[in-house]
Amino acid sequence: MARVRLDIGSVMVGGGPAPSVIVLKPHDAQPDAGTIQLPIRIGVAEASSISAALAHVPVARPLSHDLLVSTIHALRASVAEVVIERVEGTTFYATLSLRGEGGEIVSIDARPSDAIAVALRTGAPLFAEQSVLDTAACPDFAAIAQCEQDEQLASFHSFVENLSPQDFK
Repeated sequence: MARVRLDIGSVMVGGGPAPSVIVLKPHDAQPDAGTIQLPIRIGVAEASSISAALAHVPVARPLSHDLLVSTIHALRASVAEVVIERVEGTTFYATLSLRGEGGEIVSIDARPSDAIAVALRTGAPLFAEQSVLDTAACPDFAAIAQCEQDEQLASFHSFVENLSPQDFK
């Protein structure tokens, strides 16, 4: 199956009735009308952990994801990759792939939010199966609006550049 490498576009930490959401975008995506995004609802604790990792916020004591990374390293393994493999309804499924000391790969079932939090702490790449994007991705509406605005501005600029004194008679 085809896989697409992803980066974190944004993280919104919810509170009360507002859900927390992580938005993933294709790696090195250029902001244009063709850009897609993959929003995934996650828990508040996971959103906070991901946000802390993105901001490189130091913590006095290890958080759960830090503990898992320390355990992986203590076992002389590394995080090879995270893959969001499928979506069923509103539930996403991911695997956290670990590379052992001898190079063997072990894939572990994980919630995407936990796997992403670990990947951020280790620099491991994040992927999604194309089928997940086909099912759950949506357009980046802000990029579409910006593209439309840019096109309108270019059209107006062209109009002004082509005006002549005879047009004002």
